[in-house]
Amino acid sequence: MTAASVRVVPRQTAILRAIRGRCPNCGQGRLLHHYLKVVDRCPACGEAYGHLRADDAAPWMTIIITGHLVVPIALMVERSYDPPLWLQMSIWPAAIVAVALALLPRCKGIVLALLWSMKAEGSEKD
Repeated sequence: MTAASVRVVPRQTAILRAIRGRCPNCGQGRLLHHYLKVVDRCPACGEAYGHLRADDAAPWMTIIITGHLVVPIALMVERSYDPPLWLQMSIWPAAIVAVALALLPRCKGIVLALLWSMKAEGSEKD
């Protein structure tokens, strides 16, 4: 057990750090590399993250948040302006993809920070 893993970080702080893509423990090192790949260890503090398994929680959270953001806006635009169908079919899919791609690494960071803060490490731990 490293000295970094003994440190107690409030769950809220860990989540906020992970949303920024930083290590939940120290806030300095990167949590993800190559968009969604989890680092094995934090380069700054040495905390191990390679054994944490986010699995399908991050995509599920991304889909839920994206739907709750885009659908109300699409309905308001439809009701207020009644744009032609071709315009809607070119704008909304692009908006959905952009929002989902922006949210996915942040949602994965949230899931990893929660797993780390609750010490829910799974059977893959070294």
